[in-house]
Amino acid sequence: MTHIDTKNQTKIADHQATANSSKDVTKTKPLTEQKFYDFYLDEHQNMACRRLHFAGSSFGLLGLAKSVKDRSPKPLLKGIAAGYACAWVGHFFFEKNKPASFKFPLKSFASDFRMYGDVLRGNLSLKDRKYDKARKTY
Repeated sequence: MTHIDTKNQTKIADHQATANSSKDVTKTKPLTEQKFYDFYLDEHQNMACRRLHFAGSSFGLLGLAKSVKDRSPKPLLKGIAAGYACAWVGHFFFEKNKPASFKFPLKSFASDFRMYGDVLRGNLSLKDRKYDKARKTY
């Protein structure tokens, strides 16, 4: 296990322990989602990686739109492949970590589109992290 894997597992364990300490289920779920999203953003601090994720998500959405228009699954599959290729290049070459989707595929997929929306709304920057507004402070 690499140092990065150990660090990621520790972050997730801390997030899960905090979420599980609450007895109220209605409060636990949003807290857990936010904690995972904070972890997800920690894994996407490099601006080139973020830009590649944004481009990849755009390719995926364009593939979805073309699939619906053409009534064919091919554009969607191509969009998904292009999206993951962009994201993985961002992680392996720029961020220098493993994509969270390897261990948490569904949460990562949801967090990627949350990150995409935060960029569109101006809550996350593709220029400099100092402009980020998406994190909640505890």
